[in-house]
Amino acid sequence: MTTLSVDTTVGEIAAELPASTAVFEKYGIDFCCGGRTALAEACQSRGLDATAILDEARRAAGSAAAAVETDWRKASLTELAEHIVATHHAYMKTQLPRLEAMLQKILTAHSARHAGVLVPLAETFLAMREELDGHLMKEERILFPLVRALESGTGSRAFHCGSVQNPIRVMVMEHDSAGEALARMRHLTGGYTPPPDACNTFRSFYKGLAEMESDLHRHIHLENHILFPRAIQLEAGQ
Repeated sequence: MTTLSVDTTVGEIAAELPASTAVFEKYGIDFCCGGRTALAEACQSRGLDATAILDEARRAAGSAAAAVETDWRKASLTELAEHIVATHHAYMKTQLPRLEAMLQKILTAHSARHAGVLVPLAETFLAMREELDGHLMKEERILFPLVRALESGTGSRAFHCGSVQNPIRVMVMEHDSAGEALARMRHLTGGYTPPPDACNTFRSFYKGLAEMESDLHRHIHLENHILFPRAIQLEAGQ
């Protein structure tokens, strides 16, 4: 077990204490794309007490609910990749088209009054969706088969992309792009707060965006801070 301190990166803490992700979300601390930042630095930029946050993360990890969480650092890479596909990829493949359908209805009904928010929001969401569609496909058809091959001992030589670090590098860049899109959408919507005249579809759309953000944060965290480093380490040891 890692000795955690305020100098430990946010991503390492989230990997060591999975329940800490709820604490980080509560305080707006980025544990996925910004997970390479030390907790002390992440808290300083938000005016938070890093020691208090770490203590709260430890308490969350000691809760009854946390006891049943899977420690993905100990699972096989194949199991983790399958979990990501079955849980997070499946979620995105359902929710992205659902959210886009709601967005189109909202644009038709509300863009005249809320163009300042909805137009850039739609541009950001649609660009993110297009990139994510390709991203999920590349993980399922290229990266994850390569990870499974590494773990099974067949190595990476049978794959045209060569080292596992090559597709990982691309995936991390696309994660950063998705993280920037999420941050922009949160900013545009004032933290996904619907306007007073919002209809039910408008409110459901904002709620859906917030839920998607939470799921994508966990998705990216599992890959950036657990799957990818372990795959690189495995390849280096072969």
